Amino acid sequence: MSTPKQNPMAWKYCGDQLKRWRAHAGVSREQLSQAACYDIESVRSMEAGRRKPSLKLLQVADELCDAKGMLLAATDFLAPEKFASYSKGYAEAEVEAIAIQWYEALLIPGLLQTEEYAREQISHSYPPLDDETVAARVASRMERQEKLRRSPTVLFGFVIYEAAFRARVGDEGIMKRQLEHILEVGELRNVTIQVLPVDRVAHVALEGPMVILETPDHEQLGYVEGQYAGILSADIEKVSILVHRHGMIRSQALSIEESKALIREMTEQL
Repeated sequence: MSTPKQNPMAWKYCGDQLKRWRAHAGVSREQLSQAACYDIESVRSMEAGRRKPSLKLLQVADELCDAKGMLLAATDFLAPEKFASYSKGYAEAEVEAIAIQWYEALLIPGLLQTEEYAREQISHSYPPLDDETVAARVASRMERQEKLRRSPTVLFGFVIYEAAFRARVGDEGIMKRQLEHILEVGELRNVTIQVLPVDRVAHVALEGPMVILETPDHEQLGYVEGQYAGILSADIEKVSILVHRHGMIRSQALSIEESKALIREMTEQL
């Protein structure tokens, strides 16, 4: 049996504070709902933490309850999550990494995505994300890409299964610009991009993506991600398995120059 999804504790705490301030000020739920132009059930849900309290409701409640900004102070804690909850550990490790080896099977790696490709992918998540969360996650993905050009230099090695280039994310224009962007990033001296063609795929490559990170202390971390879970591991044996698998996959990939030629060919076909 699956565990029901829990709403963020920040929603519940903020909703509870909203209810307490309203009661202390003698403001009824009906008065607040009318002033904020919400139906009463929406206000009830926000106070119960079932829905995220909106900025509009907090602004109106802060004024009605004479909270002097105390309720509005909650807005920073209600900001949408920049990452899926299961990938936070990886995101933190990525920031510190001095080398990243990434194999991706079905999508262009996030660090190589154009903004429009990222938005197309994230906005079609299921269950659907609200517009605010989509915008936050797209912006966060673009911020992560600054690491590609950061000083001191970080080394990146990408191996991407050919299917990821063929899979249509958005229209032809989005895909064409995405492939052109990959060719551009591939010119950076600290970045290598190789294509694993479908006619020579290593069987372990079909088992999904993987990322191997090197920390500033020269330790290695391994990360694997599935439909709704991601695992970051420092276990030597587990990381060793990923290193060997990545090595096998990379040995089957095209050379850097051959990869560029194939990407150019796929770009011209769009």
